Amino acid sequence: MSRISMRRFAAATAAAALVATGVTVGLGSGVAGAAPTCSPSSNTTKNDISTWGVTHTYSKTVMTEQAAADTEVTYKIVVGTTGIGNPYVDRITDIPPVGFGAPVRAQVTAYHLPLGQVTEPVTPVVDGIGWKVTSTGWFVNSGNPVTLEITYKVPGNVSVGDQVVSRGISTGGTVGVAETFSNLTACFTVRAKNAGESVNGSLDGAGLGSSDGQMSSTGSISDVLGDTISRILQNGS
Repeated sequence: MSRISMRRFAAATAAAALVATGVTVGLGSGVAGAAPTCSPSSNTTKNDISTWGVTHTYSKTVMTEQAAADTEVTYKIVVGTTGIGNPYVDRITDIPPVGFGAPVRAQVTAYHLPLGQVTEPVTPVVDGIGWKVTSTGWFVNSGNPVTLEITYKVPGNVSVGDQVVSRGISTGGTVGVAETFSNLTACFTVRAKNAGESVNGSLDGAGLGSSDGQMSSTGSISDVLGDTISRILQNGS
């Protein structure tokens, strides 16, 4: 085996060990922090003749301030109210950043009598440039907002240091609730992948999927490393 092949072999072995044992090491600091304009959350209110003197509240937050390409990010949208009003929300539409694909999963937390706040999975469908979830009506009052958490995969073509801005939201429901908020944005900064994220991507590219490249509930670390090293040797340098 050549010196270059040996180096590649050693690197692959060490990386696989890191993944199998759950140890990750940062490959680079990336961007130390987002610029002041890259805010992970925003909020607004609505109080006009349509809300009958009750203030409705809306917020959108990305659940991490930094994320790497090919990882997942979750946005949380909360629709609430203050005072004695109790509107019903029957639609929430999220407008993700440009270039994002379909959501990988979503869930809604809302009040259900007599159970209280209940979290349930939902299936988003296309709604113009966004993705919507619907209901016959989620009850909302001052102590019980309705919350949508929607998760996307970060595209692989983003660059470290990019600031990724998710666009606004829109809602539907009883009188006063329906509104579009294009300025309700959430921003995160792209960081470098850590060792585990990089190795997982490399293993997938080499034909070693998640079931092959990571330890199963019945496999040992030595079994995983042995199988991975054998495949690397079979594929050559």
